[in-house]
Amino acid sequence: MWWTNDSAFPGFVLVGFSDRPHLELVLFGLILILYLMTLFGNTAIILVSLMDAKLHTPMYFFLSHLSFLDLCFTSSIIPQLLVNLWGPDKSITYGGCVVQLYVSLALGSTECVLLAMMSYDRYVAVCRPLHYTVLMHPRLCTTLASMAWLSGVATTLVQSTLTMQLPFCGHRQVDHFFCEVPVLIKLACVDTTFNEAELFVASVLFLVLPLSLILVSYGYIAHVVLRIKSSTGRQKAFGTCSSHLTVVIIFYGTIIFMYLQPAKSLYKDQGKFVSLFYTVVTPILNPLIYTLRNKEMKAALKKILGENYD
Repeated sequence: MWWTNDSAFPGFVLVGFSDRPHLELVLFGLILILYLMTLFGNTAIILVSLMDAKLHTPMYFFLSHLSFLDLCFTSSIIPQLLVNLWGPDKSITYGGCVVQLYVSLALGSTECVLLAMMSYDRYVAVCRPLHYTVLMHPRLCTTLASMAWLSGVATTLVQSTLTMQLPFCGHRQVDHFFCEVPVLIKLACVDTTFNEAELFVASVLFLVLPLSLILVSYGYIAHVVLRIKSSTGRQKAFGTCSSHLTVVIIFYGTIIFMYLQPAKSLYKDQGKFVSLFYTVVTPILNPLIYTLRNKEMKAALKKILGENYD
Protein backbone atom coordinates (compact mmCIF):
# COMPACT_ATOMS: atom_id res chain seq x y z
CA MET A 1 0.00 0.00 0.00
CA TRP A 2 1.36 3.41 -0.98
CA TRP A 3 0.19 5.73 1.74
CA THR A 4 -0.13 9.47 1.32
CA ASN A 5 0.04 11.93 4.20
CA ASP A 6 -3.59 11.77 5.24
CA SER A 7 -5.48 10.52 8.26
CA ALA A 8 -5.24 6.93 7.01
CA PHE A 9 -1.46 6.92 7.38
CA PRO A 10 -0.68 4.48 10.24
CA GLY A 11 2.25 6.45 11.63
CA PHE A 12 5.97 5.84 11.89
CA VAL A 13 8.36 3.50 13.64
CA LEU A 14 11.20 5.33 15.37
CA VAL A 15 14.06 2.88 15.01
CA GLY A 16 16.21 4.84 17.45
CA PHE A 17 18.88 2.65 19.04
CA SER A 18 17.03 -0.66 18.64
CA ASP A 19 19.90 -2.02 16.54
CA ARG A 20 22.04 -1.68 19.68
CA PRO A 21 19.82 -3.32 22.33
CA HIS A 22 22.70 -3.56 24.81
CA LEU A 23 22.86 0.24 24.87
CA GLU A 24 19.15 0.95 25.28
CA LEU A 25 18.90 0.43 29.06
CA VAL A 26 22.16 2.32 29.64
CA LEU A 27 20.94 5.22 27.51
CA PHE A 28 17.55 5.11 29.26
CA GLY A 29 19.13 5.57 32.70
CA LEU A 30 21.58 8.24 31.56
CA ILE A 31 19.04 10.26 29.56
CA LEU A 32 16.44 10.02 32.36
CA ILE A 33 18.93 11.45 34.89
CA LEU A 34 19.97 14.25 32.53
CA TYR A 35 16.33 15.02 31.71
CA LEU A 36 15.39 15.32 35.40
CA MET A 37 18.42 17.53 35.99
CA THR A 38 17.37 19.68 33.02
CA LEU A 39 13.85 20.07 34.41
CA PHE A 40 15.14 20.97 37.87
CA GLY A 41 17.92 23.30 36.75
CA ASN A 42 15.95 25.30 34.20
CA THR A 43 12.86 25.52 36.41
CA ALA A 44 15.04 26.83 39.24
CA ILE A 45 16.49 29.55 37.00
CA ILE A 46 13.03 30.70 35.92
CA LEU A 47 11.60 30.76 39.45
CA VAL A 48 14.62 32.46 41.02
CA SER A 49 14.75 35.08 38.25
CA LEU A 50 11.07 35.89 38.82
CA MET A 51 11.17 35.90 42.63
CA ASP A 52 14.31 37.97 43.21
CA ALA A 53 13.94 41.63 42.22
CA LYS A 54 17.73 42.00 41.92
CA LEU A 55 17.66 39.59 39.00
CA HIS A 56 15.15 41.62 36.98
CA THR A 57 17.87 42.56 34.51
CA PRO A 58 18.32 41.95 30.77
CA MET A 59 20.76 39.09 31.37
CA TYR A 60 18.30 37.11 33.50
CA PHE A 61 15.41 38.09 31.26
CA PHE A 62 17.13 36.29 28.38
CA LEU A 63 18.28 33.46 30.64
CA SER A 64 14.69 32.83 31.70
CA HIS A 65 13.63 32.63 28.06
CA LEU A 66 16.52 30.25 27.34
CA SER A 67 15.57 28.04 30.29
CA PHE A 68 11.92 27.96 29.20
CA LEU A 69 13.00 27.05 25.67
CA ASP A 70 15.20 24.22 26.94
CA LEU A 71 12.41 22.90 29.16
CA CYS A 72 9.92 22.78 26.31
CA PHE A 73 12.43 21.60 23.69
CA THR A 74 13.61 18.59 25.69
CA SER A 75 10.05 17.78 26.78
CA SER A 76 8.95 17.60 23.14
CA ILE A 77 11.54 14.87 22.44
CA ILE A 78 12.88 13.10 25.55
CA PRO A 79 9.65 11.51 26.95
CA GLN A 80 9.01 9.75 23.62
CA LEU A 81 12.66 8.69 23.49
CA LEU A 82 12.49 7.24 26.99
CA VAL A 83 9.36 5.26 26.12
CA ASN A 84 11.06 3.87 23.03
CA LEU A 85 14.22 2.95 24.95
CA TRP A 86 12.28 1.23 27.74
CA GLY A 87 9.95 -1.04 25.79
CA PRO A 88 9.59 -2.85 22.48
CA ASP A 89 7.03 -0.41 21.06
CA LYS A 90 8.89 2.09 18.86
CA SER A 91 5.87 3.52 17.09
CA ILE A 92 4.64 7.10 16.95
CA THR A 93 1.38 8.20 15.35
CA TYR A 94 1.40 10.43 12.30
CA GLY A 95 -0.18 13.22 14.36
CA GLY A 96 2.37 12.75 17.13
CA CYS A 97 5.21 12.98 14.61
CA VAL A 98 3.75 16.17 13.14
CA VAL A 99 3.41 17.81 16.57
CA GLN A 100 6.92 16.76 17.57
CA LEU A 101 8.37 18.08 14.31
CA TYR A 102 6.65 21.47 14.50
CA VAL A 103 7.28 22.05 18.22
CA SER A 104 10.91 20.90 18.36
CA LEU A 105 11.90 22.80 15.20
CA ALA A 106 10.18 25.99 16.36
CA LEU A 107 11.84 25.88 19.77
CA GLY A 108 15.25 24.90 18.39
CA SER A 109 15.18 27.70 15.81
CA THR A 110 14.11 30.20 18.47
CA GLU A 111 17.02 29.16 20.69
CA CYS A 112 19.50 29.65 17.84
CA VAL A 113 18.39 33.27 17.48
CA LEU A 114 18.09 33.88 21.23
CA LEU A 115 21.68 32.78 21.91
CA ALA A 116 22.89 35.40 19.42
CA MET A 117 20.86 38.07 21.19
CA MET A 118 22.29 36.98 24.54
CA SER A 119 25.80 37.40 23.14
CA TYR A 120 24.89 40.96 22.13
CA ASP A 121 23.71 41.61 25.69
CA ARG A 122 27.08 40.36 27.03
CA TYR A 123 28.92 42.47 24.44
CA VAL A 124 27.16 45.64 25.60
CA ALA A 125 27.70 44.76 29.28
CA VAL A 126 31.46 44.21 28.84
CA CYS A 127 32.40 46.58 26.03
CA ARG A 128 30.01 49.47 26.72
CA PRO A 129 29.20 49.21 30.43
CA LEU A 130 28.46 52.93 30.88
CA HIS A 131 25.73 52.77 28.22
CA TYR A 132 24.34 49.37 29.23
CA THR A 133 21.14 50.55 30.91
CA VAL A 134 20.42 52.93 28.05
CA LEU A 135 21.07 50.43 25.26
CA MET A 136 19.51 47.34 26.89
CA HIS A 137 16.27 48.95 28.02
CA PRO A 138 13.24 46.70 28.76
CA ARG A 139 11.45 47.54 25.51
CA LEU A 140 14.45 46.48 23.41
CA CYS A 141 14.82 43.24 25.39
CA THR A 142 11.16 42.41 24.86
CA THR A 143 11.45 43.23 21.15
CA LEU A 144 14.54 41.03 20.71
CA ALA A 145 12.93 38.10 22.54
CA SER A 146 9.73 38.48 20.50
CA MET A 147 11.77 38.51 17.27
CA ALA A 148 13.46 35.26 18.33
CA TRP A 149 10.13 33.55 19.05
CA LEU A 150 8.42 34.84 15.89
CA SER A 151 11.33 33.85 13.64
CA GLY A 152 11.35 30.36 15.17
CA VAL A 153 7.63 29.90 14.56
CA ALA A 154 7.90 31.30 11.02
CA THR A 155 10.67 28.95 9.94
CA THR A 156 8.95 25.84 11.31
CA LEU A 157 5.72 26.77 9.52
CA VAL A 158 7.67 26.73 6.26
CA GLN A 159 10.10 23.84 6.80
CA SER A 160 7.79 21.47 8.66
CA THR A 161 4.89 22.04 6.28
CA LEU A 162 7.08 21.44 3.22
CA THR A 163 8.49 18.29 4.84
CA MET A 164 5.15 16.79 5.85
CA GLN A 165 3.75 17.38 2.35
CA LEU A 166 6.32 14.96 0.93
CA PRO A 167 4.96 11.52 -0.05
CA PHE A 168 6.54 8.74 1.98
CA CYS A 169 5.02 5.94 -0.10
CA GLY A 170 4.45 3.67 2.86
CA HIS A 171 7.97 4.11 4.24
CA ARG A 172 7.46 4.00 8.00
CA GLN A 173 10.92 3.15 9.36
CA VAL A 174 12.42 6.41 10.65
CA ASP A 175 16.06 5.67 11.36
CA HIS A 176 16.22 8.16 14.23
CA PHE A 177 14.83 8.66 17.73
CA PHE A 178 12.53 11.59 16.89
CA CYS A 179 10.87 13.20 13.90
CA GLU A 180 13.42 15.62 12.47
CA VAL A 181 13.45 17.41 9.12
CA PRO A 182 16.61 15.88 7.54
CA VAL A 183 15.58 12.35 8.51
CA LEU A 184 12.04 12.71 7.15
CA ILE A 185 13.36 14.22 3.91
CA LYS A 186 15.59 11.17 3.57
CA LEU A 187 12.48 8.99 3.96
CA ALA A 188 10.63 10.63 1.03
CA CYS A 189 10.19 8.68 -2.20
CA VAL A 190 10.39 11.69 -4.57
CA ASP A 191 13.06 14.16 -5.63
CA THR A 192 13.79 16.34 -2.58
CA THR A 193 16.19 18.83 -4.17
CA PHE A 194 13.91 21.79 -3.44
CA ASN A 195 13.38 20.75 0.19
CA GLU A 196 17.09 20.30 0.74
CA ALA A 197 17.87 23.66 -0.88
CA GLU A 198 15.27 25.41 1.30
CA LEU A 199 16.62 23.64 4.38
CA PHE A 200 20.17 24.74 3.49
CA VAL A 201 19.13 28.39 3.17
CA ALA A 202 17.19 28.30 6.44
CA SER A 203 20.14 26.62 8.18
CA VAL A 204 22.50 29.36 7.04
CA LEU A 205 20.11 32.01 8.37
CA PHE A 206 19.42 30.30 11.70
CA LEU A 207 22.76 28.58 12.34
CA VAL A 208 25.70 30.12 10.48
CA LEU A 209 24.59 33.75 10.82
CA PRO A 210 23.81 33.64 14.59
CA LEU A 211 27.00 31.68 15.28
CA SER A 212 29.01 34.28 13.33
CA LEU A 213 27.45 37.10 15.36
CA ILE A 214 28.24 35.25 18.60
CA LEU A 215 31.88 34.73 17.62
CA VAL A 216 32.24 38.39 16.63
CA SER A 217 30.69 39.51 19.93
CA TYR A 218 33.03 37.31 21.95
CA GLY A 219 35.94 38.53 19.84
CA TYR A 220 35.24 42.08 21.00
CA ILE A 221 34.74 40.84 24.55
CA ALA A 222 38.10 39.03 24.46
CA HIS A 223 39.78 42.22 23.22
CA VAL A 224 38.40 44.15 26.20
CA VAL A 225 39.27 41.37 28.65
CA LEU A 226 42.89 41.33 27.46
CA ARG A 227 43.18 44.94 28.58
CA ILE A 228 42.27 44.03 32.18
CA LYS A 229 45.35 44.62 34.30
CA SER A 230 44.49 42.07 36.96
CA SER A 231 45.59 38.56 35.95
CA THR A 232 42.94 37.10 38.27
CA GLY A 233 40.26 39.19 36.58
CA ARG A 234 41.44 38.10 33.14
CA GLN A 235 41.44 34.43 34.11
CA LYS A 236 37.95 34.68 35.59
CA ALA A 237 36.59 36.50 32.53
CA PHE A 238 38.23 34.07 30.12
CA GLY A 239 36.98 31.11 32.16
CA THR A 240 33.41 32.37 31.94
CA CYS A 241 33.66 33.23 28.23
CA SER A 242 35.28 29.89 27.36
CA SER A 243 32.49 28.04 29.19
CA HIS A 244 29.82 29.95 27.28
CA LEU A 245 31.59 29.37 23.96
CA THR A 246 31.99 25.66 24.68
CA VAL A 247 28.21 25.25 25.05
CA VAL A 248 27.59 27.42 21.99
CA ILE A 249 30.01 25.43 19.83
CA ILE A 250 28.54 22.09 20.97
CA PHE A 251 24.99 23.33 20.30
CA TYR A 252 25.57 24.97 16.91
CA GLY A 253 28.26 22.53 15.77
CA THR A 254 26.12 19.43 16.20
CA ILE A 255 23.05 21.03 14.60
CA ILE A 256 25.15 22.28 11.67
CA PHE A 257 26.35 18.71 11.19
CA MET A 258 22.75 17.53 10.91
CA TYR A 259 21.29 20.35 8.84
CA LEU A 260 24.07 21.62 6.58
CA GLN A 261 24.66 18.47 4.60
CA PRO A 262 22.47 16.64 2.07
CA ALA A 263 19.84 14.61 3.93
CA LYS A 264 20.63 11.46 1.97
CA SER A 265 24.31 11.62 2.98
CA LEU A 266 23.58 11.27 6.70
CA TYR A 267 25.23 8.21 8.17
CA LYS A 268 23.00 5.71 9.92
CA ASP A 269 24.29 6.07 13.49
CA GLN A 270 26.24 9.31 13.45
CA GLY A 271 23.15 11.48 13.15
CA LYS A 272 21.50 9.83 16.17
CA PHE A 273 24.45 10.29 18.51
CA VAL A 274 25.09 13.82 17.25
CA SER A 275 21.44 14.72 17.87
CA LEU A 276 21.78 13.59 21.50
CA PHE A 277 24.10 16.54 22.12
CA TYR A 278 21.62 19.29 21.25
CA THR A 279 18.55 17.46 22.55
CA VAL A 280 19.94 16.08 25.82
CA VAL A 281 23.37 17.52 26.67
CA THR A 282 23.21 21.27 25.98
CA PRO A 283 19.84 21.80 27.75
CA ILE A 284 21.48 20.66 31.01
CA LEU A 285 24.74 22.49 30.31
CA ASN A 286 23.00 25.83 29.81
CA PRO A 287 21.77 26.24 33.42
CA LEU A 288 25.08 24.92 34.77
CA ILE A 289 27.37 27.07 32.64
CA TYR A 290 25.37 30.29 32.76
CA THR A 291 24.75 30.21 36.52
CA LEU A 292 27.44 28.02 38.12
CA ARG A 293 29.93 30.88 38.37
CA ASN A 294 27.31 33.55 38.89
CA LYS A 295 27.39 35.01 42.39
CA GLU A 296 24.05 36.80 41.95
CA MET A 297 22.23 33.57 41.15
CA LYS A 298 23.92 31.72 44.02
CA ALA A 299 23.00 34.52 46.44
CA ALA A 300 19.40 34.55 45.21
CA LEU A 301 19.12 30.78 45.63
CA LYS A 302 20.48 30.98 49.18
CA LYS A 303 18.09 33.79 50.01
CA ILE A 304 15.08 31.87 48.72
CA LEU A 305 16.14 28.69 50.50
CA GLY A 306 16.59 30.66 53.72
CA GLU A 307 20.28 29.95 54.14
CA ASN A 308 22.67 32.35 55.84
CA TYR A 309 25.43 33.76 53.73
CA ASP A 310 27.84 36.66 53.83
